[in-house]
Amino acid sequence: MTATAPRTPAVPSAATLPVRKLAVDLARGFPRHWHGGDAFRTQFFNALSMSFPVGEQFFIDSVRAAAEQLDAGRPDHAALRALVRGFVGQEATHRHIHGLYNAELERQGLDNRWQHWALARLKRLHQRTSNPLHALAITCAYEHFTALLADGTLRYARWLDGADAQMQTVWRWHAAEETEHRAVAFDLYRALGGSNTWRVRWYLYVGIVFMVDAMRQTVLNLRRDGTLWRPGTWISAVRMFWGRDGVAWRSLPALLRYLRRDFHPDEEHAQPAAAVLAGDWLAANADRLRVVGGGAAAAG
Repeated sequence: MTATAPRTPAVPSAATLPVRKLAVDLARGFPRHWHGGDAFRTQFFNALSMSFPVGEQFFIDSVRAAAEQLDAGRPDHAALRALVRGFVGQEATHRHIHGLYNAELERQGLDNRWQHWALARLKRLHQRTSNPLHALAITCAYEHFTALLADGTLRYARWLDGADAQMQTVWRWHAAEETEHRAVAFDLYRALGGSNTWRVRWYLYVGIVFMVDAMRQTVLNLRRDGTLWRPGTWISAVRMFWGRDGVAWRSLPALLRYLRRDFHPDEEHAQPAAAVLAGDWLAANADRLRVVGGGAAAAG
């Protein structure tokens, strides 16, 4: 990977990311069609959850490996190290919660194939390169996708309208913390002089893989659920992606902006800023959260 000149990330010197424990009990289970009785929306969100434990472990591993190259003597790199610790803590908590979530999906009879597809690709990646910046560029790409979904989950009430209250809490908590740490991997990649060309190449690859895997797993879920061939299932899919506040058309402009050379995650979203939406949700739901590590959230 040909490196570009390292740039100093715009992070406050004392910034940290709080690690929170979420007060939910997924072991009690949740409704089969928890998203307001809508099979497609339920199984699409379920598919996303199925990808998270493997994906988030990969993000943790890639960020940790890259962070070993930071210069301990530089104050800006010390600040990044603090953010990396918070990033790892938050992602580990997400991995745990979605592991419990996915265990319930298994009890409901769903088959998580996404985790196996992801593990096979990771094995091939590690066989082909030992350069940690490639894995970090892949993490940056996935973090952009998850940050966009997180922003929409907080910004557009329709995305979770009618959903089970506990499940709304799980998804919006995850969304708020994804918003908090949306720039950590990106700033680390930039600080280490990661190639812009490879950042874009891996993003295009990840975009295709993410969309194909999400739809493949959703279809598998719907088949297991017995709702794959119902007309209402696919009417709901069209509305979810292309209806009012649809996921596709609301996300497309920001998906394309990642290709810009001057792109940065913190400059991405319309007013109110993503960080404000996340902060408001976290403040309003503080009674459901317990900080178990880290400190004050980084400014967004």
